[in-house]
Amino acid sequence: MHGTVLLNDRDEVLRPAIIWCDQRSSAECNELNKLIGPDRLIQLTCNPALTNFTLTKLLWVRKNEPQVWRKVRHLLLPKDYVRFKLTGTRAIDVAEASGTLMLDVAQRKWSQPILDACELDERILPSLFESPEVVGAITPAAATETGLRAGTPVIAGAGDQAAGAVGMGIVRPGAVSATIGTSGVVFAASARPALDPRGRLHTFCHAAPGVWHVMGVTQSAGLSLRWFRDNFGPVASEGRDPYDCLCEEAAAVSPGADGALWAPYLMGERTPHLDPEARAALIGLTASHGRGHVVRAILEGVAFSLRDSFTIFEEMGVPVDSIRLGGGGARSKLWRQIQADVYGHVVETVEAEEGAAYGAAILAGVGVGLWPDVETACRSVVRVADRTMPEPHGHEIMRRQYAKFRAIYPALKAIECGAGAEAHCAAPY
Repeated sequence: MHGTVLLNDRDEVLRPAIIWCDQRSSAECNELNKLIGPDRLIQLTCNPALTNFTLTKLLWVRKNEPQVWRKVRHLLLPKDYVRFKLTGTRAIDVAEASGTLMLDVAQRKWSQPILDACELDERILPSLFESPEVVGAITPAAATETGLRAGTPVIAGAGDQAAGAVGMGIVRPGAVSATIGTSGVVFAASARPALDPRGRLHTFCHAAPGVWHVMGVTQSAGLSLRWFRDNFGPVASEGRDPYDCLCEEAAAVSPGADGALWAPYLMGERTPHLDPEARAALIGLTASHGRGHVVRAILEGVAFSLRDSFTIFEEMGVPVDSIRLGGGGARSKLWRQIQADVYGHVVETVEAEEGAAYGAAILAGVGVGLWPDVETACRSVVRVADRTMPEPHGHEIMRRQYAKFRAIYPALKAIECGAGAEAHCAAPY
């Protein structure tokens, strides 16, 4: 999602794509806020200016690589470039387009006021479609290169989060997913474009037509554990996965990690702080803490960061009837239990572990008429495999630890900005 693939008038790629987590465009975010105004930007697109979004990357290229910008004729996102090579059609789904910061999310169309303010020509943008719509077919040339049959229909598809939500059946209000991959995402389906006026959550079109979703993002979720594994983790013995070894050590530690806390801001943070300069911290250590305590603190800290999104859902009145877990984090029994205890809610996993790929297949089935709509398809093929109940003792400890976790970010910002600068420097929850 959000990646920037720029093509010239011969459909040649002009530069390497700038991917979703690239933070180089913070100055462009500030310029957008001055040009349009942060409140007006949220009104027009349902989202704030963030370094992750495609528009800020476009503006960075225009300012810093004018020799490239002069040649730009088309913008595609990475999956849409793949589809273009397969079909010759320049297209994007409204769910993915929501993350460009150029879409009127409420109306599911490109935002002319945004394009005008940024002096961008709509002709560089791909055509908009709903996710299950067929937008083209495999060309003879693509068939020769891939082995796919010429004429095979190709749908608009979706970004990983919207497609993954479909794969877990998160397509109706009240259904929520919490996915831990490299990043972490809390995703709630909504019958309307629910808006957080402070921009802490993203409001996007869903891959299901006529549905929207609100989404909170933790930049370094699974990345936190991978960072620890790569730098401090055990070497796998006898072919065992080092993640399994780490989680075994963490499972031997009581909930709360004996006071150790992890703030997972290795790559800045989106929800709720909107701060690309946020930094990670491991606090509360004593001489009695070992590696298992640190790993447990990391698992809990990621869950606390995701809990921030649920806290904002409560403020906005977004219903949470069921929570389904996805991504690599859902494979860990310990991490499932930690999430149940942190959220104070039963969490479920589904039978199909393919996530976004499974959701894309469901969307394709709807596109060619196997099911009449996305919700019917999900009812037919998405099945719950496992449920994890919160443990009362663990939930109470997690409730107290979460209150302490929420104090970490303001303290970190005060240190960064200088003692006594809390009121001016630390963004409130």
